[in-house]
Amino acid sequence: MADTCLGPPPFMPPHSLLNTPNQIPFPFLLLSHHRSSPFSRNLSLMAPSSNPIPTHHSHCSSASTSPKCLSSQPSLLVFSGGTAFNGVVEELKSLTVHVAHVLPVSDDGGSTAEIVRVLGGPAVGDIRSRCLRLSDPSTSEALAVRTLLGHRLPLEAQKAKFEWYDIVEGNHSLWTGVSKPYRETIRAFLVYFQDQEKTIICRSLEGRMKYSVSATEESLVLPVISTNDRLTLGCELWDGTIIRGQNEISHPTSGSMEPINKSHSSARTLPSRIKRVFYMSSEGSNLLHEVFPSANPSVLDQLNSVDCIIYAMGSLFTSICPSLVLRGIGESISSRSCPKVLLLNGTHDRETGGFTASCFVTAIADALNRTHGDPHNSLNSPPNQYINTIFVPKGGQILIDTDKLAAQGISRVVTVESVHDAAAGIIYDPTSLIQSMANLLTESTPKDITST
Repeated sequence: MADTCLGPPPFMPPHSLLNTPNQIPFPFLLLSHHRSSPFSRNLSLMAPSSNPIPTHHSHCSSASTSPKCLSSQPSLLVFSGGTAFNGVVEELKSLTVHVAHVLPVSDDGGSTAEIVRVLGGPAVGDIRSRCLRLSDPSTSEALAVRTLLGHRLPLEAQKAKFEWYDIVEGNHSLWTGVSKPYRETIRAFLVYFQDQEKTIICRSLEGRMKYSVSATEESLVLPVISTNDRLTLGCELWDGTIIRGQNEISHPTSGSMEPINKSHSSARTLPSRIKRVFYMSSEGSNLLHEVFPSANPSVLDQLNSVDCIIYAMGSLFTSICPSLVLRGIGESISSRSCPKVLLLNGTHDRETGGFTASCFVTAIADALNRTHGDPHNSLNSPPNQYINTIFVPKGGQILIDTDKLAAQGISRVVTVESVHDAAAGIIYDPTSLIQSMANLLTESTPKDITST
């Protein structure tokens, strides 16, 4: 299989190439790397210059919004994975563009697994996915670029090679609708990847992760860990079993690079419930190889300033909890008096079979308290210091055990209109969900949301 690469290097092309409309960071396309080819040498003069990005955030475009309007919008921080919350990202823009999307970097399935195998470093697939969702859709050219950057090459190596050449040379039909100046700017980045040695590309990709990726004028896409290292997610079951790898925990496969089937009913049940998730070294296989990475300082900064903290729907233990078990996350959230909202799933999955609403709350509180890890680094904050509001999709499978929620100090439960999705089951109606968020933020006062 041809080597693969994804993500931009920490360089920018010459300034003259940037005077184009609807600028977004381009190389979120799944790329193939070939050490040498005649056309790559011919095009190498187009490679971008090696000036480092001068600011901490790199910017994607967004629809123009007046400064006055922006200043009046609430600020949110959302813990999510790369799939479930994508369905409401577009609708969320109608409420606010002040959103910090915090995503894990522990994905190890599908094409991400191949990228990490070849290049090492953290997994950036979920970050790529969210940036594409947040990219500007306001013009036909912007939509064409989104289609281009969201394209996946064929799994067959020879077909992938020829299609990759076609894209880099500018002959592929994916370029339809992209103006020549914009096309040449994007191609400059693609040629840069094509023409570099693999080790240089790897360093560029890893260095890129040190920057917070801004996907609109105000929204941020933040890796929860800022690291150059490859990290593996592990989980400990209540029966003592250790499972290595996010994909093996959530959606086991045979190692195929095909898109993972994340249907709520597609994976066999775990032999025991999950006790906790933790990080281990890339070659680790048991608890002796547990490591303790630091949270991205930008995430902690955002947690200390936003108006609302949201735990999104999705895979509880492999999409949400990997961001919560890091030191500093629980401390920051428990210190805040603001709406802290759990978006409860509409269906059970492999990780949460038989869970009630209070079980979700317990799992999140345990992760933030680091209850089942090193006792010298654990917290003891009550659940309502972390969650004070729960949104529930109407008709969902998860039992709302109000008595146990009340015992946890949580009394605000909001039912939101839902729709049925063939693959995911009951999911939130995006418009209703955002309206419920708007109502909560309008109605909440410090007295309403301060934990008791």
